[in-house]
Amino acid sequence: MSDYRKALWWATGTTLCGSVAAVFFTAHLVETFSGKLFVDAGTLATSGFALAFAAGCAATVLLATRIGAPISTTHAMAGSLLGAAFAAPDSIIDWARAGKSIFLPLAVGPVLAVAGALLLYPLLTHLRAALGIGRETCVCIGEEWVPQNQVAAIAGVRVSVDTAQACQDRYQGQVFGVSAQRMLDGLHYLSAGLVSFARGVNDTPKIVALTLMAAPFLKPVSFGLVGIAIAVGGLLGARRVAQTMSQKITAMNPGQGLTANLITSGLVLSASPLGLPLSTTHVSCGALFGIGAVTGQARWRTIAGILLAWLVTLPLGATLGAIFLKTALWLGH
Repeated sequence: MSDYRKALWWATGTTLCGSVAAVFFTAHLVETFSGKLFVDAGTLATSGFALAFAAGCAATVLLATRIGAPISTTHAMAGSLLGAAFAAPDSIIDWARAGKSIFLPLAVGPVLAVAGALLLYPLLTHLRAALGIGRETCVCIGEEWVPQNQVAAIAGVRVSVDTAQACQDRYQGQVFGVSAQRMLDGLHYLSAGLVSFARGVNDTPKIVALTLMAAPFLKPVSFGLVGIAIAVGGLLGARRVAQTMSQKITAMNPGQGLTANLITSGLVLSASPLGLPLSTTHVSCGALFGIGAVTGQARWRTIAGILLAWLVTLPLGATLGAIFLKTALWLGH
């Protein structure tokens, strides 16, 4: 429990930093998710549009979070935006441009992540071997870490190991005079923070676009406010999704987790300044899918469930966005 809390606070802090940093180089994402690139101004000005857009997205994400499905907030926003626009009277939508601006990057992101994992993980494995870093499975007896093959030599001790809590992989050797295990732990911690930072950079401008629809006067402080909202949401509701991604997609050791983090943060941080709306969640899951495929430990039933949730996200968001706009228009009349 204490490890989860530390990780959660680290992720929250680095996400907030990413949200603040987003103000400097993600203006293109704000423009994309304001809808102005592919929805006419009259449709966007429809009474209740911003509220329907927000409600459709929020309802989709909350439902997925409740069941622990790691769906994309970006997908939910895109679906809700286009669903509300479609439901507006006399709406005009440039579907081709919407596909190019939103759907194509969202589809390509996880594919690139899988490919990155298939290429990068074997390279890092060979690098580890070249540096003379080995792996051993240890068990924890009291305060001591003991290699599993030495347990039988300890008089009077009988240990049965069958859980991750009782048995862990550790790395032997040194790199530049530093313990390989200690170095890997530090890099893993930093890379996890980098993923959260990338999430803040990537997701904040999309939600800022929504807030500016409803309250343009908030523009000077919108990035900070959205960053705080994302951070609080993570603190309150991240546990089930975190468990799915860390435990249910594939078994991982720290080196594999580091690889997935590097792929996720690299892709997302590269795409965000270009205005390409990758989903941090989809890219992260894609990296985990690739790791599981390489190691042969992928849990395909869980992966199939996640892919199904991804397919449902867009139409669900669109349906809810349309329903909320029709309801707003009906109440307005």
